[in-house]
Amino acid sequence: MSLQNPRQMAMGYLLFLLFFASSSMLFGQRTSPDKPNFVIIFADDLGYGDLGVFGHPTIKTPNLDRMAYEGQKWTNFYVGASVCTPSRAALLTGRLPIRSGMASNTHRVLFPDSKNGLPAEEVTLAEQLKKAGYATACIGKWHLGHKKQYLPTNNGFDYYFGIPYSNDMDRLQGDEYKNYWQRPNDSIKTEHFNVPLFRNTEIVERPANQNTITTRYSDEAVSYIRKNKEGPFLVYLAHNLPHIPLFASESFLGTSRRGLYGDVVQEIDDGVGKILRALKEEGIADNTIVVFTSDNGPWLPFGLNGGSAGLLRAGKGTTWEGGMREPTIFWSPAKIKPAVISELGSTMDLFTTFSSLAGAPLPSDREIDGVDLGPTLFEERESPRKNMFYYRGTDLYAVRLNNYKAHFVTQGAYGQFGAKEKHETPLLYDLEKDPSEQFDVAEKHPEIIAKINTLVSEHQKKLVRGKDQLADRE
Repeated sequence: MSLQNPRQMAMGYLLFLLFFASSSMLFGQRTSPDKPNFVIIFADDLGYGDLGVFGHPTIKTPNLDRMAYEGQKWTNFYVGASVCTPSRAALLTGRLPIRSGMASNTHRVLFPDSKNGLPAEEVTLAEQLKKAGYATACIGKWHLGHKKQYLPTNNGFDYYFGIPYSNDMDRLQGDEYKNYWQRPNDSIKTEHFNVPLFRNTEIVERPANQNTITTRYSDEAVSYIRKNKEGPFLVYLAHNLPHIPLFASESFLGTSRRGLYGDVVQEIDDGVGKILRALKEEGIADNTIVVFTSDNGPWLPFGLNGGSAGLLRAGKGTTWEGGMREPTIFWSPAKIKPAVISELGSTMDLFTTFSSLAGAPLPSDREIDGVDLGPTLFEERESPRKNMFYYRGTDLYAVRLNNYKAHFVTQGAYGQFGAKEKHETPLLYDLEKDPSEQFDVAEKHPEIIAKINTLVSEHQKKLVRGKDQLADRE
């Protein structure tokens, strides 16, 4: 047996280290660098002004604030509709809900006795990512159809834990709806709402215990992340709060100076902290993109039990900014540099952006409304999104083009902000200078209105409307 000299031994050891390092790069990483994990945290009825980092003075959201400081705070980010069902359809399909039929002028959302749900021919983000080898979980509120064929497990999700529609539905109390909400908060009980809690396709709890549901959702998300840490994975965590009725776990009750609404938001924030810590502990934070936003603006008629749109006008149910512009944060330590982004973005863009990052080709047989935000997220370049269409049901009420927004129709909601009014000359607001939509500049900028009219004409020529899925009830 020959003995190696010291130089040979050193060279052999160096080669071993190089091999080990290269092997670790090839085999030891828990997710492929070109296929990041995705976590979408979607609040319900959270207003633009309800987070500390978006200006609320008394609701403490340290985890979301830190997420914004370490990541990107987007100040011009929109949803596809100002109420639950169409907004969720827009996020998951990357399409305006009028295209899928998940928008209606008869009933604005799905109910426990609705006949239909998201059409099978629609392609969800989960189905897109499954093509690229992703594990997929939906945790929380679904609201795209409660029947088995419409549940998340039939729409690309491997796992589902949550409620099928809004948490104020299936109410058991005999009071009229409006009168019921005049009660003190401590007399509104979780058992008053016979909402089912599903695990996959089986009901595991009814009524769902809404006192603890926020923390349970966050814990489910953490558990799924840890089990699937080898990746890649998608976790879509859609909280059913702070939609009324408001409930918080015992350890959060009375903790916020904002009252019960603040308690609820602070419990959601605590769950965000758990998720970010789990990603760091499992060593996968650098290859995970987390986004936090809300499905629509605050439900203002409920007073202190509703949120705040901050400086934006109106709230849920309307096509004013307070109904459709949402507080949004993107976070990924190794991929996204800290910044405040004032470029346009939308929840519909998640479909296109995440598909691109996962290497999943977009469907070629349909119109996709989402754009790829990658250049803005990773390079802080100008956003490819230049416009937003504001639909109420199946009617186009307003359009934003760059800085300007034209209202063709305005209408309040839930007895607030005025009756329906059609405008012969559209109202026009410069949202860069006037995000509160207070100063109509239509007379000064007829050329802008002409450009928006052309955009609307082109949009409507190509629009194929889906069959109304929300109108039919049992």
